[in-house]
Amino acid sequence: MSSPEQPDATSAEIAGAISEIVQERGLTVATAESLTSGLIASYLGAAPSSAEWFRGGIVAYSYAVKRDLLGVPEGPVVSAQCVEAMARAAAELTGADLAVAVTGSGGPSSQEGEPPGTVFVGIATPSGVLSEEDHFEGEPATVVEGTAKRALEVLHAHISEAKPRE
Repeated sequence: MSSPEQPDATSAEIAGAISEIVQERGLTVATAESLTSGLIASYLGAAPSSAEWFRGGIVAYSYAVKRDLLGVPEGPVVSAQCVEAMARAAAELTGADLAVAVTGSGGPSSQEGEPPGTVFVGIATPSGVLSEEDHFEGEPATVVEGTAKRALEVLHAHISEAKPRE
């Protein structure tokens, strides 16, 4: 298996590496997805022994679901503020130690003034919530796959600092 730090690691390989580490550390994981419509959850659910550590995922594609279920505040949904609220809510609703969330403009046209391929990835850990802005080129399917892989990379990068919930 390739190391997730290598650029050629596939999303499935990164999910497998996540599985190994969270099992060793006794951690649980959840997702909140808009742009990727459950693709990240699919990778995590297919990883080895996922029933032991994967709490589940929330697909919140519409603004109403983001607001009503995940507590996303009024304002743009293609934003750091939105993805951070999504990640925080996913962790709280599922009781997960870590939650990764994504939102963005997959294309082919812009959304909320953001060009196609603009995405935000958020991560909730016991020590706080962080987000990053990324940009992907290509057709919507390429943007979605790139976003899912980046979210898995972000999750993998933050596992080492997380501690199981009390």
